[in-house]
Amino acid sequence: MNEYILVHTSIDSEQAAHQLADTIVSQRLAACGWVLGPITSSYWWQGKHEHAQEWMVQFKTRQALYGELEQAIRKIHSYDTPEIVATAIQAGSPAFLAWIDQETTK
Repeated sequence: MNEYILVHTSIDSEQAAHQLADTIVSQRLAACGWVLGPITSSYWWQGKHEHAQEWMVQFKTRQALYGELEQAIRKIHSYDTPEIVATAIQAGSPAFLAWIDQETTK
């Protein structure tokens, strides 16, 4: 079942989040890009405690596409070190998983 994953990243504007989601989905690297936000992040960066408003983008895709998806996110993303995290889908409805397969086939 670990052939399906959710990949998420956060980015600094709603417009950038939608552009990222649209680009990745149009390239068929994910079946869906889900934009959530705004969210508020508290984090350390270059020795300083920072706060920022961000938007999260979550992608539904196949494990086999992770490398290509990560490269595409890095190419578009404005951060020096973007958060790109994949989580395995442990279980899912057969119809939903079949939809991911169908929509991520070029």
